[in-house]
Amino acid sequence: MNTMITFLILTLAGVASRLVPHPPNVTAIAAIALVGGISLDRRMAIAVPVTAMVLSDIILGFHGLMVYVYAGFLMTGALGMALRSAPRLPSLIGGSLAGSVLFFIVTNGGVWLTGDGTFYPKTIEGLLACYSAGLPFFRNSLLGDLFYTGVLAALFEGVRAWSVSRTA
Repeated sequence: MNTMITFLILTLAGVASRLVPHPPNVTAIAAIALVGGISLDRRMAIAVPVTAMVLSDIILGFHGLMVYVYAGFLMTGALGMALRSAPRLPSLIGGSLAGSVLFFIVTNGGVWLTGDGTFYPKTIEGLLACYSAGLPFFRNSLLGDLFYTGVLAALFEGVRAWSVSRTA
C-alpha cells in the first residue's frame, strides 16, 4: 500500500480511537505503535503514533504527564521493532501484553514522580498505592491493546494478501 495512504489511515484511526467515546485507556494507539513497529519502516513506525497523539491532544488538551504517555507508546513501538523477526502470533500477543505493562509502569511511575506527595507520598508505599490505583486502567489497556492489535494485524495481513493476489 502507498506509504502516505498508510500513514494517513493509521494516523486518522489513532485520532478517532481517542476522540470517540471509549472506556479509559481503550484506544488503538498502543496497537498502532506495536504493529507499526513490526510492520512499517522505522520512521513511519514512530511518526504515526506520535502524530496521532499530537493531533488528538490538540483537541483533548495537553497535560503534565504527556512525556510519560508518549514515552510509553514510543517504547511499545520500539518493542515492535525488536520483534520484527520473531514468529508473528507470539510476537503480537506477547508484544501487546508487554506494551501494556510498559505503558502502565511508565505512566503510573510518572504520576507518582510528578505528584506533590499529597495523593501518593514519595515512599515505596506511595508508589505501590499509585500502581494499585491504576489497576483498573491497566485492565482496560490490556483488553483494548489486545483487541486493537488483533484487528490491526488482521487488517495488515488482509491487505498484504490482497496485494499479493493482485500482482500474481
